[in-house]
Formats: sequence, C-alpha cells, structure tokens
Amino acid sequence: MLMSAEEHIKTTVEELLKVLAIKNVIGDPIEVEDKVLIPVTSVGLAFGAGVGEGKAKEGEGGKGHGAGGGAGASPVAMVAIFKGVPGPEGVKVLPLTAPSPIAKAIGEIASTMMEKSRAKKEIKKEGEEQKQTERVKE
Repeated sequence: MLMSAEEHIKTTVEELLKVLAIKNVIGDPIEVEDKVLIPVTSVGLAFGAGVGEGKAKEGEGGKGHGAGGGAGASPVAMVAIFKGVPGPEGVKVLPLTAPSPIAKAIGEIASTMMEKSRAKKEIKKEGEEQKQTERVKE
C-alpha cells in the first residue's frame, strides 16, 4: 500500500521531532571526582516536502509526492558543577569550540562586570566592618 503525501509528511516530522528531544541537547550528567559534567549539544534540523502532478499530450499523466529531512548534533560545551562550591562560583561553562569574536567580547564584559560587583561588595563589607569597629570603640 502506498503512503499518501500527508502520511509521508507526518511520518517524517514525527521522526525528526525525536531528534529534538531535550535528552539530545542536554546530555546525561557524568560524575568525575569532585565535579559533575553535563554535555550540551547544538541540534540542527531541516525538512522538505513536495507534491506534483502532470499530464502528457496523449492524456497520460502521473503524480507523485515525497518528504524528507535531516538532523545533526554537535557538542558545543560542558557544564561543570563543582561539588562543595556554593553559588555561581561552583558552576562553569566550558566551551568545546573556539568562541566567536562576539562571544569572546561578551565573556570579557561579563567577567569585568562580575569583578567590579565583587569589588563593590568587598568595599561595602569593609565599610560596615569599620563602622562596627568605631561603634565598639565609642
């Protein structure tokens, strides 16, 4: 029995959607010594379908249909979670590909902002400690 165009498309889409499952993007955690590594992949997907019909001069004709698609995945990063290190300091994203110039610039800006934020917290903490010391002296 031949499949209809609708059945071809439906079957192709169903199979391609299986590739897009979250388990294919975020991998299973891997425990290594004092850390947990989580692989992250990039998934690409393409799909096409077509239907056609034609007749010859003598009245004979034909028709056809088809659908197809493809998918691919490639590793892009590992998320490392360090056991016993609380907060954001205990999580790092380790890229597996060379960063683009834009990604590199964003990373540098983020690092600078975090360092400035830490410095402000330190200054604020030191100021509060100094006020505490002055109150004790009075």
